[in-house]
Amino acid sequence: MSFPLLTATAALPALGAVATAAVPARQRTAAKWLALLVTLATLALAIVVLVRFDPDGARYQLTESHSWIRDFGVRYELGVDGIAVALVGLTALLMPFIVLAGWHDADPLETGSRRWRPTQGFFALILAVEAMVIISFEATDVFVFYIFFEAMLIPMYFLIGGFGDRAHSQGEEAASTQRSYAAVKFLLYNLAGGLIMLAAVIGLYVVAGSFSLQEIVQARADGSLTMATSTERWLFLGFFFAFAVKAPLWPLHTWLPNAMQESTAPVAVLITAVVDKVGTFAMLRFCLQLFPEASKWATPVILVLALISIVYGALLAVGQRDIKRLVAYASISHFGFIVMGIFAMTTQGQSGATLYMVNHGISTAALMLVAGFLISRRGSRLIADYGGVQKVAPVLAGTFLIGGLATLSLPGLAPFVSEFLVLVGTFSRYPVIGIIATVGIVLAALYTLVLYQRTMTGPVKPEVSAMPDLRVREVLVVAPLIVLLVVLGVYPKPLTSIVDPAVKQTMSDVQQKDPKPAVEAAK
Repeated sequence: MSFPLLTATAALPALGAVATAAVPARQRTAAKWLALLVTLATLALAIVVLVRFDPDGARYQLTESHSWIRDFGVRYELGVDGIAVALVGLTALLMPFIVLAGWHDADPLETGSRRWRPTQGFFALILAVEAMVIISFEATDVFVFYIFFEAMLIPMYFLIGGFGDRAHSQGEEAASTQRSYAAVKFLLYNLAGGLIMLAAVIGLYVVAGSFSLQEIVQARADGSLTMATSTERWLFLGFFFAFAVKAPLWPLHTWLPNAMQESTAPVAVLITAVVDKVGTFAMLRFCLQLFPEASKWATPVILVLALISIVYGALLAVGQRDIKRLVAYASISHFGFIVMGIFAMTTQGQSGATLYMVNHGISTAALMLVAGFLISRRGSRLIADYGGVQKVAPVLAGTFLIGGLATLSLPGLAPFVSEFLVLVGTFSRYPVIGIIATVGIVLAALYTLVLYQRTMTGPVKPEVSAMPDLRVREVLVVAPLIVLLVVLGVYPKPLTSIVDPAVKQTMSDVQQKDPKPAVEAAK
């Protein structure tokens, strides 16, 4: 038997979570180093997956298939296409930076506090989330995907509710109440979506007699499986609802600002840069491939919802007074672009959407982690409590600016390429939607530059006059992300060459071709 590389990539952080949780209570530093080493080893395995993946080869590669629950037709099936490989790589890449950035976030509180922060539990939960996200990207059995799609809610609930941000002005009791509210809201929204999806998963098995994505897609392609139009649409809606909650898409987005506001910065990055990508990825892998006709039927409504997310999220970001809530609403706007690219049903749109998932993950991680370093120094999330930071901490201010410029998709930085492809792909089929979506670009420039102006420029406020600049550990967190933003902004071909073949196959599944240009190119 060949080495089960995909299983190993998910199993390593899972075993690391168990080992980290088992570290003796007094050995907090050992738990941190163990978690960091596990994430680095997982990144090494992800690189091996990337190297062994052939973009011009079979659609799903490095496949594994074993009987699991025979009586119900459930098989443990894994496989990666170009889209999944890119997102597995993104997850493995960000996790070491998340661990490093949260190095002191779960240390015990000051003497006399009634609340203890178990360091081992914090890092074990982070590793557990990594394992579940990676196997969600790799699963080609619908039931296996559903199990881990739902299971990741448990560690995320405890990360939000048990390890919240210390920068809270209302006292420990009020902070604990708000963390609990944010965690419960996150859980209830996602559980509701998951329960509806479970009904759709059962319905799919009743209709198709299998949970295997590849078997169902092949049966639909050769005509041996047909679905009634109404059945396919109901099943599509069940899957899409769960993915839209996770994404998050307006109007199912309201859990995200609360969750990001009350989380530590690394956990906020884990939510929006890693976990939420499972929702948009699943739209490409499951909604479009399993229900092609229903996907085309629902496209006009979904594009309108995506457009509302773009403009609504950006508008609310402009008016925020809390740094973390601003980044949360900006992410809602960006996820609107991703969903719009997916359902534009063009190769440019879907390639751009996949690149957007990767680039948004990197840019949001850079911005939010630097914001977390800033907040930890001042002890406040409020924008009004800052001013003149660039004069006392120029490296912090500079990295904050680059992260912000990436968020507004400045040309030369990675998100520009993906946003441009999404807009071009959308405009070629839905020009009105594409034109209105550009409003989000203008608003992104507004909320990003206003945020930088109010926090980093102007007179130095007394409370920030002694603020230290980035330390070595913090530079090690931010610098590689900045480098990646520049490299992928200037030369995105290594990523597009992996993604494009998978996108073309997805377009073939939904029987869509790119619209011909209105004006033929001159020969």
